[in-house]
Amino acid sequence: MNRIRSNLDRRTFLKAGATLGGAIIAAGMPLSQAIWAAEGKVLKARSYSDIDKLDPGFYQNAYNVDVMNCIYSKLTRYKPGSEWGWELEAAETVEQVDPTHIRFRLKKGLAFTGNHGELTAKDVKFSFERVIKHNSPVKGDWGPLDHVELEDDYTGVIVLKTPFVPLWNITLPYGCGHIVSEKAVMQATKDGGDFGMKPPAFSGPYVLADWKPNQYVQLARNPEWSGPKPGFDEIRILPIGDVKTAERAYQSGDIDFTDFSLDSLATFKKSPPENTKVEEKPSLYYVYIGMNTEHPNLKDINVRKAIQWAINVPQILDAAYSGQAEVATGMVAPGLVGHREKALVPPEGDIEKAKEFLAKAGVSDLTLTIDCLNENTFSTIAEVVQAQLAQIGITLQVNVQDSGSFWTIGMESEGSRWKDMQLIVQRFSMVPDPYYATCFFVRDQVGVWNWERFRSERFDELNAKAVTIDDPAERTKLYTEMQDLLEESGAYRFLTHEGSPVMYRTTKVDAAVRPDGRPLYLNFKPVSA
Repeated sequence: MNRIRSNLDRRTFLKAGATLGGAIIAAGMPLSQAIWAAEGKVLKARSYSDIDKLDPGFYQNAYNVDVMNCIYSKLTRYKPGSEWGWELEAAETVEQVDPTHIRFRLKKGLAFTGNHGELTAKDVKFSFERVIKHNSPVKGDWGPLDHVELEDDYTGVIVLKTPFVPLWNITLPYGCGHIVSEKAVMQATKDGGDFGMKPPAFSGPYVLADWKPNQYVQLARNPEWSGPKPGFDEIRILPIGDVKTAERAYQSGDIDFTDFSLDSLATFKKSPPENTKVEEKPSLYYVYIGMNTEHPNLKDINVRKAIQWAINVPQILDAAYSGQAEVATGMVAPGLVGHREKALVPPEGDIEKAKEFLAKAGVSDLTLTIDCLNENTFSTIAEVVQAQLAQIGITLQVNVQDSGSFWTIGMESEGSRWKDMQLIVQRFSMVPDPYYATCFFVRDQVGVWNWERFRSERFDELNAKAVTIDDPAERTKLYTEMQDLLEESGAYRFLTHEGSPVMYRTTKVDAAVRPDGRPLYLNFKPVSA
């Protein structure tokens, strides 16, 4: 792979500025301002994938949210540090009036770019309600949202149909909590729906100045921003899918902040690159092998259980993570409400038991496929599973795909590819509430994010009940049963929560991350040379 190009010269930038597709112009940002930003203090960071959706009401994946955090405003946001918590952002106050009513009052003077006016409670109402109105794939983030009542230009009340505990840990400080301009969105779209990769207005400290797919995302200061001045004049995010390539890019000086692979952790801790701080963070990711329960080859639960028992998780972790990752017991990481103490299938599996299930299914000489993202860790996982299934007579073909192809494979809205999907190496990000994991496996999510096409009325009932309960112990009981139901279906083999080591160049940046290592770019500060 060619070395990552880290700098744009002035001529290249001018050329790019002339072909932005209206991004700078829509933001009301003079090109001279963008050029000034490019010549000032620049933060260069790695993302594991390229952005593909900048509408917060329809967001996809954490790397999109990393960018949205910079270009939009939210009522609240996550605090950096080692403990999970939130702080006010666009809101002056937010209070829980009763279990189903949350009152907020906005700060005054927050403006949308492009002469779209001040950010008001009306924009909050529009932003939150459109997620439900347009049946967004991530409407689960809003749970039982009914509507938002307006009290005046800056004050409103979020009204829920039933109590929703995850609102504080997921909804408000994360993706769907971002506020867009009603005026701008209605002008840009036919009905206020998904505007995809074309934000009609910005309200955060930065604007999207340029985006070259699979090359870089360029954020520049928002000249209309009236809040606290962010640390960097420009943020340049380079999508580097392969983590080993990211490590080389860091060592060569192309980026100044990155996460890195667990199998490099011991090396970097012992001998870090010059002027580098290495931080080891616990991860909330969950990695698993999923199976399409509606594929003809996998409809028989005995086949799925044979695969579950044939997979030796510690062997996978030794090969893919150099033994630096812990075995997962489910989708909810240790330390979070809902963590399950023990899986139903032991981590090592049992080859003989796997053969018994396969015999019960009455199949032999079975050939299957497994899809994985084009990254060394995931292809290694697929190859180890390939070898393990060969021990019970299953031939497994590994299909390695780029991110654009991989992240749509199970979505019915993208065509019929889901029908051909069989096994998949899946990795989802998390935020600090178990609902964020379980809500994507309800029946309504089949063909959206529920790619295994798992269906359980009991699971859906538990998922709805668990978000109304404040008591952590009681919630954990429900989420434990839900993870049991997933595993009992035979469609899931949970592998690991990985880990989140990060490193950054101490001569250039003072980094700020969530407790799980996710970057909070607005809190990054430059270091004087």
